[in-house]
Amino acid sequence: MVFVSGKGCTLFDDEGREYLDFTSGIGVTVLGHDSPVVRAAVERVLDTGLIHASNLFRTRPAEALARELTRRSGLDFAFFCNSGAEGVEGSLKFARRWARSLGGDEKHRIVALRGGFHGRLFGSLAVTDRPDFRKPFEPLMPGVDFVDAGSPDEIDRALDPDRTAAMIVEPIQGEGGVRPLPLPLLQQIRKWTAERGIALILDEIQCGFGRTGTLFAHEPAGIRPDLLVLAKPLANGLPIGAVLVSREVGGVMRPGDHGTTFGGGPLVTTVALAVLETVGAPAFLEDVRKKGERLETLLSGLGDARSSIVREVRGRGLFRGVEVEGMASEVVDRARERGLLLVPAGKHVIRLLPALIVGEEELERAVSILGDALDP
Repeated sequence: MVFVSGKGCTLFDDEGREYLDFTSGIGVTVLGHDSPVVRAAVERVLDTGLIHASNLFRTRPAEALARELTRRSGLDFAFFCNSGAEGVEGSLKFARRWARSLGGDEKHRIVALRGGFHGRLFGSLAVTDRPDFRKPFEPLMPGVDFVDAGSPDEIDRALDPDRTAAMIVEPIQGEGGVRPLPLPLLQQIRKWTAERGIALILDEIQCGFGRTGTLFAHEPAGIRPDLLVLAKPLANGLPIGAVLVSREVGGVMRPGDHGTTFGGGPLVTTVALAVLETVGAPAFLEDVRKKGERLETLLSGLGDARSSIVREVRGRGLFRGVEVEGMASEVVDRARERGLLLVPAGKHVIRLLPALIVGEEELERAVSILGDALDP
């Protein structure tokens, strides 16, 4: 397929065929394709003639976006980059710099969860529990310990206050199979890390920014991380990542400790602010929650009808995974042949990531096509 245009939740290929897009560019185009919000923001920037200035200089769009993100998150500083993996790399550096200011060189280890995915650069891949991704590029960044989310005792033991700089967590593991972390466990991890002087990094690159029906996926837990990484949906397809940082952690950083050439340019930050104002509106998030409940109901019915094929349906909001017998990639292929675009999340899980503007009829059509595609 070669895609040549898009509108809303639909993509069109060069042969004129339509596809219902339930990938959203892997969780990116939350306002759909050809969004009027994005188009208007881009046109405003083009009218100024200022596309790039580097972060050596101040620009109003970057400062406005930083103010709004920190206000909404309760954190204090924002660092802008170009992708989620870069955001994770930055968060690991910030956390280690802070930890060393407390405990010296020994306090540098990073704790990560098994099944987690945080990117494909040397630092972000080192905290990603995917042996097939890691092996061709080893040795990676040292000093990482993996623990099982199903074993709180193992997590407790790994969080050594003398040796651990940070723990990195996805509130909902995406590539790991759309697995929500239980809220009590997330709260307990926050308690342990706060008591022991360990930075808590939340990776919401895929699960955050409205996808679950709250602006940030950790909100239902009632906690505040030390660092929060955002990226995919932030500018609806333009490349941007953000690391939001507490005053304690950000306060130890010095000029030259980290940098970027393209991060936080006027074009992407103008668009990101427009997307944030749209997605962050209470009525918009309420609508996402309602559509998420409808999608859950539809998928549950699918499981009832095909109990021998569907093992489990899980997720939150408009971020859902369907675990199946057999290979998820084969179901994805059959769905594509029927005009529905999906993406696997591991070998046995089909991921549904529609745009947050998806309509109820589109939800029903997608689940109907998925149901047909489950049959070999």
